[in-house]
Amino acid sequence: MVDLEYSPLLEGGLAVLTIDRPHARNAIALDTMEQLEKAIDAAAGARALVVKGAGDRAFVSGGDLKELSALRTEEDAAAMARRMRSICDQLAAFPAPVIAALNGHAFGGGAEFAVAADIRVAADDIKIAFNQVTLEIMPAWGGAERLAAIVGKSKALLLAGTGTALDAAEAERIGLIDLVFPRAAFDEGWRSVATSLARHPAAEIKRVISGVSADEAIASFARLWVADAHWQAAERVMNRTASPRPAAEGAT
Repeated sequence: MVDLEYSPLLEGGLAVLTIDRPHARNAIALDTMEQLEKAIDAAAGARALVVKGAGDRAFVSGGDLKELSALRTEEDAAAMARRMRSICDQLAAFPAPVIAALNGHAFGGGAEFAVAADIRVAADDIKIAFNQVTLEIMPAWGGAERLAAIVGKSKALLLAGTGTALDAAEAERIGLIDLVFPRAAFDEGWRSVATSLARHPAAEIKRVISGVSADEAIASFARLWVADAHWQAAERVMNRTASPRPAAEGAT
């Protein structure tokens, strides 16, 4: 069964990866993990990558409990957690910007998958929760650490320790979600953000933000400075600046 839809929109440098498991609210099963690994690898070369769920009810509802309940030993549980954590690490390390488009609720492992992205945009009617504690477990895919890096250790402990669900507006207020769009404008909104990131040298900016030396940051700038794209853009700006302004209506 194919759980993913991968759309390389190479003409704009944008790739879109959609988890499509409507029968399980886009929950992640073992087969889904394998497909995620391959799809992220296949997106190499994209200038921006969007990850989203199919439909409008769930982004990712976590791990597929019906399947994962077969894991009954500590060794099996650890192996599953290690594999999905490595996939989230793979997503976080993707060279270009990664945008999680929260088309629906992101619960448990779904919230962990969302914070592995660089940027989170959401429809205004979704909720997000690190609610693994309702199953008397904890985040294991790297989400607790990433949540703490985003909102701070105390807030992360409060959210993950109680399983509190946040609506989109509150999640945006604390910085967990970066942009919120009305449901009717959501598809247009995430595409606009992702297309803009793909159009510009955002991958270089991501690399610098992720932590490089001052010399490496300056070298990245210098490479962009001498590139044709920079001079073409500069020419457009200089031409606009040099153009005479039209006379005001009615002036003599």
